Amino acid sequence: MHVASRLHAFNRFELKYLVPVGQAAEIREELAERMDTDAHSPVGGYGVWSLYYDTPQLRFYWEKIEGLKFRRKLRIRHYGDLDGVSDTSPVCVEIKQRVNRVTQKRRITLPYGEARRLCDGRELVDHSPGESAFVQEVLELVVRLDLRPTAITGYQREALVGRDADTGLRVTFDRRIRGRDRDFHFGTTTPENRFTLPPHMTVMEIKVNERTPHWITDLAARRDLHLVRISKYVQSIETFGLAPRSVFHVHEADCPPPVEPVADGTLPTDTVPTEKQPLAQRPARPDAPSKAGAQ
Repeated sequence: MHVASRLHAFNRFELKYLVPVGQAAEIREELAERMDTDAHSPVGGYGVWSLYYDTPQLRFYWEKIEGLKFRRKLRIRHYGDLDGVSDTSPVCVEIKQRVNRVTQKRRITLPYGEARRLCDGRELVDHSPGESAFVQEVLELVVRLDLRPTAITGYQREALVGRDADTGLRVTFDRRIRGRDRDFHFGTTTPENRFTLPPHMTVMEIKVNERTPHWITDLAARRDLHLVRISKYVQSIETFGLAPRSVFHVHEADCPPPVEPVADGTLPTDTVPTEKQPLAQRPARPDAPSKAGAQ
């Protein structure tokens, strides 16, 4: 059985910020004055689970680390709770690629069993004529690069969408970001997930089709938000020790949890933040000479 689908393709610019959960809630309330809750986002948000594919040498990971102007990733994505996931559950097979500063996504919806046949079994699956080129591209990538399941990421997402003149605007808040490097079936009964980002932090993403609205830029400046180059996939790979920690890795020491003041309103002396720990150096790719400078 094939789930009715069509190829979805869109281009976006993405801006990412790492903010404490409490501040994220304040920002979300402020944004809600000018934006609407995504129709697919219930109260409290929804789960997003992604299975990433990579080569045995982690080619896609290293393309991100080296900052290649053109790079891509293949993943299977499930929206919602993982309880009851079966071969008939709808999932998205997606190629996410970066061309200079533009993020492009192309995806189709398939039953989970068919998606696994395509990406794991390397078999051609039933599809509509409009999906043919995409399915062939996925199959060619999997076979030519010997792609295999590498990491699963999961998080709780709340999403807002722009209204009126800002219809191309989308802002997401991803929290409780976790993952695993084994048991790659979404329906695993007792998965061994662990946090890949500190649980008191939220990844806030601003996604626009063209130009970022000025009021969004003003909000970011007023709240002293700083752009970060963060990848949930890269974070997972490094958290599980599949590659050395790079300059992109978020360390717990760089974003300590909020400290509750003692009775007199001061901070406990043993919890006053000390000098920030230096970030780890970017690792050299094992199958290529090291490069000088960050990309």
